[in-house]
Amino acid sequence: MTSVNPERSSAEQAVLSVAGSAESAPLDAVLERTVAALQAGFPSYTGVYIYWLDGDTLVLRAFRGRPTEHVRIPVGRGVCGRAAREKQTVVVDDVGADPAYLACSIETRSEIVVPVMRGTRVLGEIDIDSDVPAAFGDEDRRFLEKVAFLIATRV
Repeated sequence: MTSVNPERSSAEQAVLSVAGSAESAPLDAVLERTVAALQAGFPSYTGVYIYWLDGDTLVLRAFRGRPTEHVRIPVGRGVCGRAAREKQTVVVDDVGADPAYLACSIETRSEIVVPVMRGTRVLGEIDIDSDVPAAFGDEDRRFLEKVAFLIATRV
């Protein structure tokens, strides 16, 4: 039997509430509040980034945590570009072992990238770094895919 962590459940609900907030709020405001809620609710999420697709390039639209020099990433390049090209969530347990990884910080040990999609079309993605190796499990994947779905329904 799986035990429910009330703190995690509360943090997830807070993020889902923000991501699915009133449709009248501007998308950029929702993205900013979503990255803030993700970082505040999940201490192991040391960098939270939302990229939006502009042509064949992912463009950083909101972030919390460590700044990144990777504000524009071509589809297909790095872990973010791979997730956009493959149209599926990518989890990297050890970024040092992934030759495609684009380093943002020497402290980062693992990463999850979840596409924000409408049907088969990639709109953007949620990219989260952690300083903990193998920080992202199935629970994170399912939760972040719900967040991505809620963001996609707003567009």
